[in-house]
Amino acid sequence: MRETAAVIGLALAVTACAAPSTRIANGLQRYGLDPARSRCVGDRLERSLTLGQLQKLGKAAAAYGRDDPDPGRLTVGDLLRVAGEIKDPTIALEVGKAAADCGVLP
Repeated sequence: MRETAAVIGLALAVTACAAPSTRIANGLQRYGLDPARSRCVGDRLERSLTLGQLQKLGKAAAAYGRDDPDPGRLTVGDLLRVAGEIKDPTIALEVGKAAADCGVLP
C-alpha cells in the first residue's frame, strides 16, 4: 500500500483517454495493490467526485509527493491527510469512504 498517494496523484493528473477510474486503478496496481481493490477505489472516486474534484486531489497529492523527502514512502494515510487539507470536505469524505469500503485503510 506504500506509494498509493503518489500513484493516485499521478493517475489523476494524467490527461489520457481512459476514464479516471481506470487511471486510478492502473496506478494503484503498479504499486502493489491487488486489481480488485484498485478498481474498487477508482470506481468509487469516479462515481462520488466530479472531474474538478479529482483534478484537485491529483494536484494536491502530486504536490505532497514533491515536498516529501521520501516520496516513495507515501501511504493511504498520506492521501487521506492530503484530501483533508483541500478546501472541499467532500473530497476528504469520499477518499476516506473509498479507502474504508475497499479495504485499503492504513
